Amino acid sequence: MKELELYKAQTRCISHEIRNHLSICELYSEIIKKRLAQEGIKNASIENAINSIQKSLKIIGTSLIDLKSLNNFCLSRQNLKTLLENAVDMSTAYICDKDIKIHCSLQENIYAEIDENKFLACIVNLIKNAIEAIDLQGEIYIKCYEEKGVAHIKVSNTGHAISQEKQKEIFEAGFTTKQTGSGLGLHICKTNLENQNAKLQLNKSDEESTEFEIILPVN
Repeated sequence: MKELELYKAQTRCISHEIRNHLSICELYSEIIKKRLAQEGIKNASIENAINSIQKSLKIIGTSLIDLKSLNNFCLSRQNLKTLLENAVDMSTAYICDKDIKIHCSLQENIYAEIDENKFLACIVNLIKNAIEAIDLQGEIYIKCYEEKGVAHIKVSNTGHAISQEKQKEIFEAGFTTKQTGSGLGLHICKTNLENQNAKLQLNKSDEESTEFEIILPVN
């Protein structure tokens, strides 16, 4: 019991310190935006970088709140097309020196009751995994469409296939196909999506492509 209390106290301290530094990042990103506006400088890449940083800060902030409560879900009506476009903007940072093209086919005006930050984090994680599955050159396809009151979000890539044996364990905590992976990414995504009435599944993985799909009700 004493160890648990010490753990909680340490968690609160770490959370507090992280929040302090996040606030510095948020403050400076706002300062940069204002300076650019004052000097009349318009640069799409810089603007995208700042917006992505600010969205990432919100996601981290939400994760810190999760340290206090595992049931921290703030559901609101979100436009899936807008959310997916934000996720793509944030994920392009992972491409680095690779020649990867991301193709989006996103239906307009699909709305769902979801936690914006947690859902966004899941999409970013799926796109990041797709990028990492491609060595140097490849394609990523993101589709979103509605069918009979259900939204389907598909993220596929032309990278390395996941073996049949590993496909069975892909969503288990601690399981990873990467040398430096934690094995928590897909497990957290699946758990968080289930808490938003959504389902994450692996549709296929072969020599042609690997495809993950999120299925959720829309309103």
